Amino acid sequence: MTETAEPYVDAGHAVDQVSLTFVAGSAPPVARSVTYERILQARSEPHNWLTYYGAYDGQRYSPLEQINTGNVRRLTPAWVFQCGGTGLQAGATTYAFEAAPVVVDGVMYVTGWDGWCWALDARTGQELWRYKHAVPFDTSLCCGNVNRGVAVAKGKVFYVTQNAHVVALDAANGKPVWDKTYGDVRAGESATLAPLIVKDMVIVGSSGGEFGVRGHIDAFNLDTGEHVWRCYTVPKPGEPGSETWPKEGEAWARGGANCWITGTYDPELNLLYVGTGNPAPDFDGEVRPGDNLYTDSMVAVNPDNGQIRFHYQYNPHDVWDYDSISEHILFEMDGRKVMAHFDKNGYCFILDRTNGQLIRVFPFVDRITWGEIDASGKVTPKIYPDKEGEPVHFWPGPAGGKEWTHAAYSQKTGLLYVPVQDIGATATRRRREFKESIPYWGAGVQVDAEDIAGSVSAFDPRTGREVWRWRHEVPMCASVLATGGDLVFAGAPGGMFNAFNARTGELLWQFQCGSGHHSSPTTYSVGGRQYIAAPSGWGGWVEGFVPGMLGAPHGAALFVFALAE
Repeated sequence: MTETAEPYVDAGHAVDQVSLTFVAGSAPPVARSVTYERILQARSEPHNWLTYYGAYDGQRYSPLEQINTGNVRRLTPAWVFQCGGTGLQAGATTYAFEAAPVVVDGVMYVTGWDGWCWALDARTGQELWRYKHAVPFDTSLCCGNVNRGVAVAKGKVFYVTQNAHVVALDAANGKPVWDKTYGDVRAGESATLAPLIVKDMVIVGSSGGEFGVRGHIDAFNLDTGEHVWRCYTVPKPGEPGSETWPKEGEAWARGGANCWITGTYDPELNLLYVGTGNPAPDFDGEVRPGDNLYTDSMVAVNPDNGQIRFHYQYNPHDVWDYDSISEHILFEMDGRKVMAHFDKNGYCFILDRTNGQLIRVFPFVDRITWGEIDASGKVTPKIYPDKEGEPVHFWPGPAGGKEWTHAAYSQKTGLLYVPVQDIGATATRRRREFKESIPYWGAGVQVDAEDIAGSVSAFDPRTGREVWRWRHEVPMCASVLATGGDLVFAGAPGGMFNAFNARTGELLWQFQCGSGHHSSPTTYSVGGRQYIAAPSGWGGWVEGFVPGMLGAPHGAALFVFALAE
């Protein structure tokens, strides 16, 4: 069966401007012209969303302004894409979209749960092809059967799978080109992040810190799948940083520090900035005395060889499960190359991205009881699970003041926008002997179901001052998106997708999507019409950040909005 489509216009790139016929299982060859050089200039193509954050800088900002504060109330659904589960899966199916849709000249590429990857017509939502990677039923997963998206380059779509493969698909038909394993599922390793294209490489990271594995970042040749380098994020004995681990035993070999969120990249400095996860075991610090580098850190990596150039550790000797995996947003401030990181510990850090030096640190959530960080960056722990069997309550809980979902930076306002979680938890330390592929938490944890709150908040990175706050009765658990229309978009756990005035925080528009949001909206345009893509779905590790909403609707759908015609 075929269907004739309108011409795809490629804005000057190498695609013939002719009528294309969609055959079931095929897509226009628009991805062939996506190169590293083109991704470097991604923001010069505002009609596209070429890479995970929209551009290498991680700002999650688009200059598109057709949808703006004056007309956003006319926003209406343009199309909806849904897909269920089939067959046996690795763990309980979550049906939760956690991916950021990537769009190239009218074609959308997006991943889902259970190993799915799709190509869609970005104008109509019509499925062009689909691919499903078979994931063994007994794959160990920490926090949900989820995937966060794709990378696209040179006619291929790249994504990782729950059982720690990185797969290259033909972007025109979804057929596998190459498939490489980079993690040991028997040990509890997995993969969930969206890959990043840097030069001729596909860069990915590992998941599985809750099972006591050693985190790593890997690079593969995007043409052949050849493994180029591996960067371990826990040093072995004798390497720099190894002195922060016990000299005796093998705590370092199961030390965690997994990199399960996509990094950002500065091409002028040729540095990749990656956040690392918690040490293992998460809460029992007695078995791993020391600062435990490079856990809970920013590591600046040379993408040519995988060597760590410098680092900044946000949570030395973490015993609260405060992964520092979240994005590092790159921007210029007062003529200086800087980056912003909202950490799970409730503090925002502004760092010099040329050397990792701290410029400013300030709290972005109201309740912080675990400890404090002063203006110099000195960390003083106050409350932590240090005695066997004794419950300890602290804010923020393990999901953090902000979870993995992303903040944004607007080039128009100069403000940072962050989804905030004000929720605590009780941890009771319980010594557990390490066993491969068995959860290695070191505590029993109960996250608060009451006395919780959330917000979307705007901060001035030059001062640390909160400019505005939109308060919500439950934590905000989805990424935000900033646009040239002076808008900020953010989904809520109850299903509402919201649009705010980026300067004042005024709520301008809402739409009920029928299921909670725990994903990353993006924006693009086709044929001169701007769209907002909002993946929804509720199910991955809800008990960790809003346990009171475990019974909320779990349906997943990709909603795409545009102005009513």
